[in-house]
Amino acid sequence: MNTAQSNAAGDRRERRFTLKLLTQIGIIFGICWISTCIEQVLPFTLPASIIGMLLLLALLLALLCGCAASEPLPDYAPEESQRLILYTSHKKEVWQPIVKEFEARTGVWVTVVEGGSNELLEQLAAKTDAPQADVMFGGGVESLESYQDLFAPYTCADADAILPQYRAKDDIWTPFSSLPLVFVYNPKLVGAEEITGWADLLRPELAGKIAFADPSVSGSSYTALVTMLCALPGETDEILQAFAENLDGKQLQSSGAVLTAVAGGQAVVGVTLEETASRSIAAGDELVMVYPADGTSCVPDGCAILKGAPHEENAKLFVDFTVSLSVQKLLQERFCRRSVRGDLESTGTLPALSQIPQVDYDVGWASRSREALLMSWEFYLGTEAGA
Repeated sequence: MNTAQSNAAGDRRERRFTLKLLTQIGIIFGICWISTCIEQVLPFTLPASIIGMLLLLALLLALLCGCAASEPLPDYAPEESQRLILYTSHKKEVWQPIVKEFEARTGVWVTVVEGGSNELLEQLAAKTDAPQADVMFGGGVESLESYQDLFAPYTCADADAILPQYRAKDDIWTPFSSLPLVFVYNPKLVGAEEITGWADLLRPELAGKIAFADPSVSGSSYTALVTMLCALPGETDEILQAFAENLDGKQLQSSGAVLTAVAGGQAVVGVTLEETASRSIAAGDELVMVYPADGTSCVPDGCAILKGAPHEENAKLFVDFTVSLSVQKLLQERFCRRSVRGDLESTGTLPALSQIPQVDYDVGWASRSREALLMSWEFYLGTEAGA
């Protein structure tokens, strides 16, 4: 820069400084004059100096707000192509580590919406014209079957590793974990010889002493009803009526309340999932877990992609991830769940499935019969409750 340019730049800086100084002086005099005018018209005493300070503070706040509004905050969120919207009925302790690891590996930003499986499925059914979610993660596969029109078929990357009995027709859903049903009893209140199979839940000695959740709310309780029908001889309505009567009108509002009732002595025996019972016992609850001698079911929960999912490719990546070796090992080691893969052995203290008597559980029939069975159940339970 030559001398002339340097002098010109200096002159501009000086003019800017002078203009800024004159502006500030003008503002100060203006505030002083306005403060004096306000002091004279106020019906109470307030010094002009205080009024001036308040006006100056208001001016500064206005300037700061103007600067904040004129400078938008940077947006660090990923592009739409790097997003995934996940509806899940799993507890946070289950979905959170899986979602975090998925985000770390793929860079996909996952938005999670939690709720009960029936609640979420009804929300999804109400928005089929403009799907707001990509994946339904959780819920018994009977529930997913009942809402199968919402979902798009997808064959996951490790489909060949999944045990055949857990695969869905047309891959409308992908299994996540195998969930055997068990009984839990309080050893302070009943002996081991008294709770061995489904038939014991119909004995008069246990009337009003059974912890069982509402099957219209709890997916595991609905599975338990169907499993009982598969295990016991007799007509469907006869079995439903006998069991409803033996509950003596007592039905819990959530499956989580079953263990609390049995451990607390409000019930002698309860029906729940192997995973839930195992974790409760490991945490120190004085309960005993029993596999029904007349057969249990090992119905999986699942994962399904919505038709018209706004982030379909990311949805496929997530479904693949849920049945990957790393996630399925996590289920076994951390959550007392059973893998749906055939290349993973059972771990911990859980017996092999081959050692557990199982009923012939038809997921399709359970799904198709859901509405009729629940209507019958409510009728018989209501008859007993009103007796």
